[in-house]
Amino acid sequence: MFYVKWGVRLTILAFVAAFLHYTLPQRDVVRIVNTEVQRIDFGENSIFWAQPDTGAATRTSRDVRFIETFLPNDAPMVFRNEDTGWGWPPYFKLDSANLQAEARDMVSTKSDPQWAVVRHYGWRNEFLSIYPNAVSVYPVAGPDVRLIPWFNIVFLTVLAALVYAVWVRWVRFRRARLDPVFEDIGDSWEAAGDAVEEKRSRIGRFISNLRGR
Repeated sequence: MFYVKWGVRLTILAFVAAFLHYTLPQRDVVRIVNTEVQRIDFGENSIFWAQPDTGAATRTSRDVRFIETFLPNDAPMVFRNEDTGWGWPPYFKLDSANLQAEARDMVSTKSDPQWAVVRHYGWRNEFLSIYPNAVSVYPVAGPDVRLIPWFNIVFLTVLAALVYAVWVRWVRFRRARLDPVFEDIGDSWEAAGDAVEEKRSRIGRFISNLRGR
């Protein structure tokens, strides 16, 4: 039971960590090389895509904006550019067209780079054909700019404080209300077991006396 209990706990923790890593904002310093629109047919990976532009009809196939970039180490990174609207995650992004224009205005070459920061959420996975969703883009002086994730730091700190507060109150409630009940139940079962054992002993002695006669 010890290994099962810790296995369940670690599984839940892994799901929570993956959910937060996918949902919370991240920032990458990139060099934008192109912007384009592709027709996408959504399949089993549709959960990793957002929704059509606000006001557009929901379809299984639609045009999606993409922003093609390179990281400072020359690794390619492609972002999708979709509205989140009023859904999840709660970025309330309604300006995909404007963002595409801003990204297009920052297109540069390797010989004369213009570096930009793309704020996004989500993952890039070639096997599943999923892309992080760009939320905003803005120019920076160079690839070595220092980015401190203040929002994530504050959010995770507050979340940890809330979880700790709930856990402390749960432990107090369990010790004050639940543990005494469980102890009484255990004592009752133990007393019932002792009574049954006593009756068995009496019956055994009675049968022994009958056989002795």
